[in-house]
Amino acid sequence: MITFFKKGKDTIYLVQSARELSTSDNERLGWLLHGATPLKARTLAGPFVGPRKEMITPWSTNAVEITQNMGVDGIVRIEEFARVEAGAEPTYDPMLQRVYPRLGAADFERIGTPAPIVYIDDIHAYNQSEGLALSPEEEAYLSELSKRLGRPLTDSEVFGFSQVNSEHCRHKIFNGTFVIDGEAKEDTLFGLIKKTSKENPNGLVSAYRDNVAFVRGPQIQQFAPVNPDRPDFFEERPIRSVISLKAETHNFPTTVEPFNGAATGTGGEIRDRLGGGRASLPIAGTAVYMTSYPRLTPEQKWELALNPRVWLYQTPAEILIKASNGASDFGNKFGQPLICGSLLTFEHAEHGRVHGYDKVIMLAGGVGFAAARDAQKGHPRAGQKVVVAGGDNYRIGMGGGAVSSVDTGSYANAIELNAVQRANPEMQKRVANVIRALAEAPENPIVSIHDHGAGGHLNALSELVEETGGRIDIAKLPVGDPTLSAKEIVGNESQERMGFVIDADQIPMVERIAQRERAPMYVVGETTGDHRFVFDAPDGSRPIDLAMGDMFGSSPRTVMEDHTVERRFEDITTSEDQLDQYLHDVLSLEAVACKDWLTNKVDRSVTGKIARQQCQGELQLPLSDCGVVALDYRGKAGIATSIGHAPQAAMADAAAGSVLSIAEALTNIAGAQLDKGLRSVSLSANWMWPCRNEGEDAALYRAVEACSKFARELGINIPTGKDSLSMTQKYPDGTQVLSPGTVIISAAGPVSNIRRTVSPVLVPTAASTLYYIDLSSDSLRLGGSALAQSMSKVGSDVPTVKDAGRFAAAFEAVQTLVRRRKLLAMHDVSAGGLVVTLLEMLFANTKGGLKMYTDGFEVYGEDDLIKILFAENPAIVIQVADSAKASVESLLDEAKVKYFPIATPAEERVLMVTHQGIERLLGIDYLRDVWYHPSYMLDRLQSGADCAAERYANYKRQPLRYAIPAAYDGSLKALGLEADRPARSGVRAAIIREKGVNGDREMAYSLYLAGFDVKDVHMTDLMSGRETLDDVQMIVFCGGFSNSDVLGSAKGWASGFVWNETARTALQRFFGRPDTMSLGICNGCQLMMELGLIKSAKPDAAPVEMLHNRSHKFESAFVGLTVPESPAIMLQPLKGMKLGIWVAHGEGRFKLPGALKDYNVAVRYSYNAYPGNPNGSTGAVAGICSADGRHLAMMPHLERAIFPWQCGFYPRNRRNDECTPWLAAFVAARRWCENAK
Repeated sequence: MITFFKKGKDTIYLVQSARELSTSDNERLGWLLHGATPLKARTLAGPFVGPRKEMITPWSTNAVEITQNMGVDGIVRIEEFARVEAGAEPTYDPMLQRVYPRLGAADFERIGTPAPIVYIDDIHAYNQSEGLALSPEEEAYLSELSKRLGRPLTDSEVFGFSQVNSEHCRHKIFNGTFVIDGEAKEDTLFGLIKKTSKENPNGLVSAYRDNVAFVRGPQIQQFAPVNPDRPDFFEERPIRSVISLKAETHNFPTTVEPFNGAATGTGGEIRDRLGGGRASLPIAGTAVYMTSYPRLTPEQKWELALNPRVWLYQTPAEILIKASNGASDFGNKFGQPLICGSLLTFEHAEHGRVHGYDKVIMLAGGVGFAAARDAQKGHPRAGQKVVVAGGDNYRIGMGGGAVSSVDTGSYANAIELNAVQRANPEMQKRVANVIRALAEAPENPIVSIHDHGAGGHLNALSELVEETGGRIDIAKLPVGDPTLSAKEIVGNESQERMGFVIDADQIPMVERIAQRERAPMYVVGETTGDHRFVFDAPDGSRPIDLAMGDMFGSSPRTVMEDHTVERRFEDITTSEDQLDQYLHDVLSLEAVACKDWLTNKVDRSVTGKIARQQCQGELQLPLSDCGVVALDYRGKAGIATSIGHAPQAAMADAAAGSVLSIAEALTNIAGAQLDKGLRSVSLSANWMWPCRNEGEDAALYRAVEACSKFARELGINIPTGKDSLSMTQKYPDGTQVLSPGTVIISAAGPVSNIRRTVSPVLVPTAASTLYYIDLSSDSLRLGGSALAQSMSKVGSDVPTVKDAGRFAAAFEAVQTLVRRRKLLAMHDVSAGGLVVTLLEMLFANTKGGLKMYTDGFEVYGEDDLIKILFAENPAIVIQVADSAKASVESLLDEAKVKYFPIATPAEERVLMVTHQGIERLLGIDYLRDVWYHPSYMLDRLQSGADCAAERYANYKRQPLRYAIPAAYDGSLKALGLEADRPARSGVRAAIIREKGVNGDREMAYSLYLAGFDVKDVHMTDLMSGRETLDDVQMIVFCGGFSNSDVLGSAKGWASGFVWNETARTALQRFFGRPDTMSLGICNGCQLMMELGLIKSAKPDAAPVEMLHNRSHKFESAFVGLTVPESPAIMLQPLKGMKLGIWVAHGEGRFKLPGALKDYNVAVRYSYNAYPGNPNGSTGAVAGICSADGRHLAMMPHLERAIFPWQCGFYPRNRRNDECTPWLAAFVAARRWCENAK
C-alpha cells in the first residue's frame, strides 16, 4: 500500500509498504523524514517533480534499509517528490525524473505479473525489434543452433547470446582480420598489442586473461583486523604484493544519461579491480572526459566555427557537469580518491566531415593491489557454490552491452534509455568490504571471482562457470521488482554486484562477514562439471539451457575491409605580434585551462594513502599530471599513474597520435621515483574510434601498429586496455558526427619511494636554472596543437618521437636525477606548449617570476618564437639548484640527452621572454586569471553563481600558511613512537563504522601508530550485542557516507543508536564513564551532532545541526586550519598552530544556535571566506568539543594528514619531518587514556 508523508509545503514522501502502517511506524517514519506527517489522501494535486515510477532509486534502497535498522518492517519503497510552484517551469532531469500533474497511490502500486518465456521463431525479427546488434552471421548461427537443438531458442537465450558475444564484451574487431588496401594484415589488433608483453614481459604477472593486469609489487605491511567476522583488533602483517592497472570507458551510457553513465563507469572499473585474480583491492582512480564544445561564452571564437547540434540527449555542458558529478559522487561515496585525470573539448569540420565528441568519451581508470598469491584465478571444480553478493535485480540496463556496440542514435530512444543504469556506491562499498576481508585472510577462500557489468548475470556467471558448467537457481537471485521476467532477471545490468565461486564449507564464514557488513549475499547455484549453462525457474522451466560452447558461440571472425585515405588538414599561419592573443586563447581552452571545477568536488585524500594528487603548491592549484599512492602506511613503496592522449594529432597522422599519447603519459609520470625506471611502467591502451567510416579502420590499424611498435622499442608493455569502436553519433536529419579517433594511454608502475616525487611547482630560489630536455628528436611543429585548435584548425605538420632509443635514454636520465634528489621542480611539455609549462610552474606561487631566453633553441636551428612557445613536442622542463648544475649536466651529457638552459627565477612577478634581443613581458597573475576563468564558468553550473564568483575572487588570496613551533621535532621518536610496534600497549580504542563509512582504515592506523590497540567495530556488532565497548577507552566515529547521506548526512547512522536499545545502551554506558574519550570526524562529526553528544553551554539551547555546504555540493580541498585555545584534550599540544588539513564533505556547515561563545570551538578554518572556509560555517568553525575536552567533533580529516607525504602542501623547510603535528593529537589522546585508567 502507498502512504504519502508531507514535510513543509513542498516536499512529499511516498512510502510503499507491504502492510498497513501502525502508529508506532508513523512515529518512527516521522522522525526519519524530518517531521513529515502521514496523509490520508491517496491522490495529491500537483504538479510534482520526482523519480520515474518504474525505476526504484538507490536513494529509496538506502532509505528502506534505514527503516529496517529502526525496526520498521515491511517498507518496500520510499521516494521524495518536490512540488512545482504555480506558473514555474519545472527543473528536472528527463532521463531520471518526470513531472507528475498529480500523485496517485494507485499509479505506484505495481500491477501485473512477470512476462512468460518467449520462444523465438524468427531470430532476425527479434534482433531488430529488441536492438540486440546481432550480425547476419550471428543470426544464422543462432538459427542453425535452434535447428540442431530441435527447439526454438528462448528469449533469455537469444538475449544472453547477444550480450555475452557483443562487440562490447568480446572485442570482435580487435580480434578480427583487417584487409587494408586489398592486403590482409598478418596481425590482429589484439595480436599487435600482445606483442608488447611477449617482447617486454618485465614484471608482468598477469595480462589479457583477466579484467585487470598485474605487475610484480614489493613486500608491504598489510594492516587489517585479525578476524573480520567479529569485532577484533588490527595488526600488521607482511605480504608480497602485485600491482593492478585498469582503465574502462563508459561512453554510450554517459552520452545518454551522464550522471549514472559516468557513475556506473567508475563503479564498473572499481569492480574490475575487485574481481582481478582471486580478489584485489582498489586504491585510487583516474578519469578522462571528452565532449564537444560547451559554448559557455561567445568569446571563444573557435566554438563559433560549427553550429551546435540539436543534441540527442544532453548538451555538452550538461554532460561535462553531470558526468563529472556522477564519477565523483561514486568515488566519494565508495571511498576511492580520484588523483589524476584529463579533459578535452573539441569539434572540427573539414573534408566534408564533422568531427566532435558528440558521443562522449568517459574513461574511468585506476590502480590497486593484491596479495601475490591471489594474482591468478583458481580453477573451479564440480560441486562448488556460486555466490552473488550485492543489490537486487531491477529493470535496469537491459542490453547495455549490445547497445554500446553500435553508433549512438541507431536505435529508438526507448531501447537506448533501457540500457541506462543506476548507481549505488554505498552498496558496492559493502560488497567490497566482504571481498577485502576475504583477500586479507591468511587463506583466501575465493576460487574465482567476476564483476557484474555488461550482460549482468549472463556474462558474469557464464564466465565464472565456463570451465565446468553450472546450474543457477533463478529463484535464488534477489529481485527488487516482482514483475521482472526471467529474461530481465538474468540479463539486467543492475550494478554493485560481484559473483564468485567458493567451496561449500566456506559459506558459513563468508555469510558471517556479509551479515556483519550488511552486504546482501546469495548462494545461487553450483558448478556442475557437465559444461552446460542452465538457469532453473521455480515452475520447472529453464529460461536458459545451453552447452557452454553454444552459449559463447562460434560465429565467423570479423573482417574489416578499408582503404587508406590521405586527408591533409590545413596548417596554421602565425605572427609574433599576436603572441598575447594566442596565449589568451590557448589558456582559455578547457583542455589547457584550470581544472579546479573538477578537483574541488572529488575526494583526493580518502584511504590516507595519497602521496600525490592534482593540486599543488601554497594555492593548491590543479597542476600535477601524475598521481602517486602508497601501498601501505609506511610511506615508501607505492604506485604512480598518469594519462596521455593526442587525438587532434591523430586526425592528421594516426601513428603519430599513438606515439604522442604514450610519450605524454611517460613524461607525466617521469617525476615519480619508479622502482626500475622506464621498465617499471606498464600501459593500458583504451581505443575509441569511429569504425566502419571510410578510412577510419585503416587509420585505426596504423594507430595500433604504431602504438605497439613504440612501446616495444621503449622496452615496455601494454597488458590491458579496452576498445569502443562505434564512436559515431547519428542524428534524425541524417547528420553524422564522428568522434576523432582516440587512444587514451594510462601508465602505471611501482614506486620505490613515494616521498621523492618531484613537484611541478617552481621553488622560488634565485640560485637555480631551468633546463629544457627534448624527448622528441624532431623539429618543433604546431600541427595537432592547442594553438591550432584555438584557430579552428588541426594542421598536418604534427610532431612525433623520431628516436625511441633517445627518448628512453632521456627518460632514464631524468629518473636518475629523481633518485639522486637533484631536481627542485619538474613539469612536462604537452597541451599548450612550453609557455604553458612555465606559467603552470609559476601559478601556484604568490611571488616570483622567470626570465626565459630562447638561445638554446636557436643553437638547434629553431628560431620561430611561436613554435618555441606553443609546439607540443614531448619534452620535460627541470629546475636545478646552481650547486647541482655541474653534476646534472654531466649526467645528461653522458646519456647523450639533448638539453639546454632556458630560464632562471626572477623576483618580478612576470614571465620575461627574451628572443633575438627582444624582451616580452607576460603578466603571471593576469594570465593565471585567464587560465582559471573557464573553470569559473563551469563551476557556476555546479556551485552556483555566488560561490563560483567567490572562489574565482579568493583562490589566489588564500595561500596555505603554516605556523609550527621551531621546537617541534617532526620525528616519531620525539613522540615516543616507532613504526614497528613491539607489542600491544593495553590502551584500547575502537573505530566505529556503519555501512558507507569509508575512512576507517586511515583512522585505525593513526590510532595504532599513536600507541592504541585498535578494535574494528561495526554498527551491527553494537546492535547485536557482539560488542559492548566496555573494554575500550576511546571511540572514533569515522568519516564517509553512511547510508549514502540519504535523509541527512548521519540520520541513518543515528537511527541505529536511537531505535536499537542494545546499541543505545552501550553508547550511553560508554559516555557515562569518566575514563573515556571520543572523536567524530566528518560523517562521525555529523553523527555526534545528530545524537546531541556535544552541546551548547546553555542547557536549553537547541541541538547543533550540520547543514549542506553553501555551495550545495561536495567540497574537497587541502585547507588551512588554526587551533585556538580550547579544552580539547587531543589538541592541547597543537594550541596556537596553523596547519594544513584535508576536508572532504557535503554537509559540513555548523549551525550553532545561540552565541558562538556558548560553544567550545576547537578548530577554525584559517580563512573565513569561501573556499578557505569550504562550507560557510559561521565564525569559520571546523570543530567543537565538550566542556571537559574529552569529546571532540570536527569535519576536517586530521587522520589523513599525519605524514608530510599525505599533505597537499607542507613547508619545504620541514620536508624531512617523519610526521606532522596532527599525529601528536592522537598521542595526547593515548596518554590521557593511560593516565585515566
